[in-house]
Amino acid sequence: MKIMSVFGTRPEAIKMCPLIKELQSHTEITSVVCITGQHREMLKEVLETFTIKPDYDLNIMKKEQDLFDITLNILDKIKAILIKEKPDLVLVHGDTSTTFSTALACFYLNIPIGHIEAGLRTYNMTSPFPEEFNRQAVGLVANYHFAPTEQAKKTLLAEGKDPKSIFVTGNTAIDALKTTINPNYTHPILEWAGSSRIIMITAHRRENIGQPMEHMFHAIKRIVEEHPDIKCIYPIHMNPKVKTLATTILGENDRIKLIPPMNVIDFHNLLNKSYLILTDSGGIQEEAPSLGKPVLVMRDTTERPEGIEAGTLKLTGTTEEEIYKQFKLLLTDKVAYNQMSHATNPYGDGFASKKIIEALLQNKKD
Repeated sequence: MKIMSVFGTRPEAIKMCPLIKELQSHTEITSVVCITGQHREMLKEVLETFTIKPDYDLNIMKKEQDLFDITLNILDKIKAILIKEKPDLVLVHGDTSTTFSTALACFYLNIPIGHIEAGLRTYNMTSPFPEEFNRQAVGLVANYHFAPTEQAKKTLLAEGKDPKSIFVTGNTAIDALKTTINPNYTHPILEWAGSSRIIMITAHRRENIGQPMEHMFHAIKRIVEEHPDIKCIYPIHMNPKVKTLATTILGENDRIKLIPPMNVIDFHNLLNKSYLILTDSGGIQEEAPSLGKPVLVMRDTTERPEGIEAGTLKLTGTTEEEIYKQFKLLLTDKVAYNQMSHATNPYGDGFASKKIIEALLQNKKD
């Protein structure tokens, strides 16, 4: 059985690499890895961490690329590879433009598609953008839906997906933590933080760039000025618009570290050392609960309602006052903090990759 895995961004790589390692451990499976290079340097370090060497690199990344560039270049370059390799199945992950473009190419060539992290929805095409469209579109053509939770399965069933095509596996993000987390981890930035409570920040979503992100940063700045016992670490996304906003509003505060994107080992271990996390990211909403860290989600919607229901996540929206209020609450109310940090993680047990492959092999036998 030949299985091709295709991904192109750093978050995809973090979640796909444990699955690829598991694929490579099965002699009855020929594993082919194709990266699109939607992210470049940020992707490279994840591959090195998991010691994975791609068979194909579409190398599409270019300066100031937009969604048209990404989609057109992937469709143009991946066709020949799919025709040459003739995979029995192509695995894609989540909701990126790489995922959508690859699934579309496979659909045109009548190649079966397995969708990892299937069934996440906000049903708002502008939040997140373009991810909500991407994952719904992939769901239309996927042959296998690997849902991380029972809630995601229910969503897929409500959309009319064949029950036999849906498998609840947990999230491969949790699998990745088994490789990256080191209880004896040290880093110079931890020395800078000293005895302060560490706050990890990530903010990069397209729909938040502009006034929503300004609100986020102003709320964070106010809290840091009021609470001398905290220090913030913000690995800034490579988008120059994000960097400019962050530097303008947060750059002069000596208790806020604005740093380049971190490799996955440093990032996961600093998450593990932090007190709480403020983010508009998707993956962190799954990783942080596994580490017992409360997450304030600076968005108006989330495709991960399980975390909200479990109490590990809280939606703040993107207004300055609401972010400020929720941030302050977790810093000053120990009961509220403990309720979130001790909530049950709804995203699996770290064996999602094994479950995905078991489902595929069983389906082949059937």
